[in-house]
Amino acid sequence: MASLEKPPVATTSVKWRWPSVHPEGRKFALISAVITLIFAWCAWETLAWPMAAVTIWVLAFFRDPIRSVPQGEGLVIAPADGLITLIQNVPPPRELASEDGLGDAPMTRVSIFMSVFDVHINRAPIAGTIRNVVYISGKFLNADLDKASEDNERQHFLVEAPDGTRIGFTQIAGLVARRIVPFVKVGDTVGRGQRIGLIRFGSRVDVYLPAGTAPRVALGQRTLAGETVIAKLGESEAATAIPQ
Repeated sequence: MASLEKPPVATTSVKWRWPSVHPEGRKFALISAVITLIFAWCAWETLAWPMAAVTIWVLAFFRDPIRSVPQGEGLVIAPADGLITLIQNVPPPRELASEDGLGDAPMTRVSIFMSVFDVHINRAPIAGTIRNVVYISGKFLNADLDKASEDNERQHFLVEAPDGTRIGFTQIAGLVARRIVPFVKVGDTVGRGQRIGLIRFGSRVDVYLPAGTAPRVALGQRTLAGETVIAKLGESEAATAIPQ
């Protein structure tokens, strides 16, 4: 007989704390801080104060907050913090379009634009195995543009869940971004919400949802990487929203 007991209720509180700084950004913060100290030592206040502001901004840019990842069967989680700027029905990227990839049928692409003020640590939208990672050099157009998906520097990931479901997502460099940094490689097993890479400095992430799965997010909505549910596999009713 199945147990009817309710799940335990947490009795401890959660307190806010300063997010850590990802190791990828510590070297930039250190360089900026040293320059700031040199300017201050030389009494060049007009240069020292702006460099101090730059140091603080670098620390903020590379912040790596802890996220509470929703649990549940079939959930697809946002891989990036930012603004939902595009939701389109498009063919999958040709680099991932094959029998061993996403196939050739159109898919729903959800684009998340990250400004320089957003957290830039990207996370896996589902749990599974990394089946493909493809890096492509390209331009540095405004990542908010539709053609950035095909013209800009980018990196594709293909994740396959234990049940065979495949999700593709792409890191796209933008106007200011000059490097895409992956944390995983082909063959790695990742958990939902696990950190998989970052982009320096300002960019976009596209997620390709399989046929029969509609997004739970709407244009203009903001997402949190590792926390916002952007879809549930097999759920075909799209979300709607009214700007207010």
